[in-house]
Amino acid sequence: MYTEVKSAIVVGVDGVGITVEVDISSGIPQIAVVGLPDSAVRESVDRVRSAIRNSGFQFPLERITINLAPAAIRKEGTSLDLAIAAGLLQASGQLETDLTQMLLIGELSLDGTVRPIHGVLAMMQYAKQSGFSKMILPAGNEHEARMLSGMDICSITHLSELKELTFQTSESLKTQSDLVSNEPTSMLDLTDIVGQQEAKRALLIAAAGRHNIIVSGPPGVGKTMLMRRLPTILPELSELEALEVMKIYSVAGKLSLSDSTLKRQPPFRAPHHSISTAGLIGGGGNPKPGEVTLSHHGVLFLDELPEFSRQVLELLRQPLEERAVTISRARHHITFPASFMLAASCNPCPCGYHGFATEQTSCTCTHQMIQRYRSKLSGPLLDRIDIQLDIGRPQTLVHNTQDLAYSSKELKAKVLKAIAIQQQRYHSEPYSYNSELPSSALKVYAPIPKEGAALLEHAFNKLGLSMRGYNRIIKIARTIADIEGNDSIQLPHIAEAIQYRKLDLF
Repeated sequence: MYTEVKSAIVVGVDGVGITVEVDISSGIPQIAVVGLPDSAVRESVDRVRSAIRNSGFQFPLERITINLAPAAIRKEGTSLDLAIAAGLLQASGQLETDLTQMLLIGELSLDGTVRPIHGVLAMMQYAKQSGFSKMILPAGNEHEARMLSGMDICSITHLSELKELTFQTSESLKTQSDLVSNEPTSMLDLTDIVGQQEAKRALLIAAAGRHNIIVSGPPGVGKTMLMRRLPTILPELSELEALEVMKIYSVAGKLSLSDSTLKRQPPFRAPHHSISTAGLIGGGGNPKPGEVTLSHHGVLFLDELPEFSRQVLELLRQPLEERAVTISRARHHITFPASFMLAASCNPCPCGYHGFATEQTSCTCTHQMIQRYRSKLSGPLLDRIDIQLDIGRPQTLVHNTQDLAYSSKELKAKVLKAIAIQQQRYHSEPYSYNSELPSSALKVYAPIPKEGAALLEHAFNKLGLSMRGYNRIIKIARTIADIEGNDSIQLPHIAEAIQYRKLDLF
């Protein structure tokens, strides 16, 4: 007897539909699984056999052929276990439940328990887009089902529950706690930092235009504190952005049972400098998203940037330019989204005091040590970082009224105002922020006055800027103009933008 059941797997960060075809015919008892399965899928036969027997069913002792279509896609993971078991039970006449227009996903244990899997949100999104009206999934993944509306969900804990299915809409699964944001209120605020108004102003510009930023300075001046407070002035994610971020975290297996609502706070990732290339960019035999993808629509903070491997840092070039990462393997290519803000910090030298010596502290590094330290940051990488700033010790240790003016609440209001201007300006374009402006659009959306052009040309020759650096100054000036509420770029905006390229002589 022949039957087929619909299921899904994850490829990259997207759900892909798989049809599980089961044919049972007379012959010597044996099982053949075809359709390019990996070892985890092949092993599912043993899990399914034990799960069926321990759930009160009989495992068919005949010739069984299981095909996973389409055969051109390599099947990886354990999400097909439940669909394979359901197909065997239907083909052997032990399950009369109509599984048409249902998508089944889940891993089986030997006793028939249905275990949770990774990537359920991506598979649910595929099911909704493909017209499936119902979905059967592990009870352990029910919290993810609450995030996506418009689906009838049946969460089960055991294979035997396939005999009698009870569906609920994903909306009805929401509890009162789901209707209230479970995101903790951030206790961080820029007013925690004494002084550093110039750096706070740079953070404002970076957040308003989604510009990459790096801050250099001696130890203990507040570089890390500044960057960790950057998310406090960023706008909340839209529903579409939040769903995309949660889908990525679902695939990476980083959703907890408490994550039952869409989180609107932009992600903030701060990996250690010992991270590998696969950990930062993504990869592996079955490519998984790395930190640049986990930072999608958020901030990737690299503290002590020169301490990272140069090989790792150079891999940032593609995602910084293309806002995506493409990982190529022999059988397929996978593209992960990676639209993030890069925030970084560094010292001016290995000891940290070059150019910032005091009576108590002085630089002990030789010229060769400083050059070796700085050479870890290549010119092409620094060229892709819009705002480059040097900061020193604060002049006073007492909070003043200027510190209150640079609170996270005050700066976030300015960021929201500037972003609203940009979204209105670019409403018909495929981009939304000034940092994303292509060179061809600069003359249209960021024209510069004649006196500003003369100043830019002087800076171009004096600082030895590249054309990329030249264009980024114009984009920063456009953001400053938006913050100030000006329709056009003025000379002071260009002058301020130029001073944020201080590390071009690094």
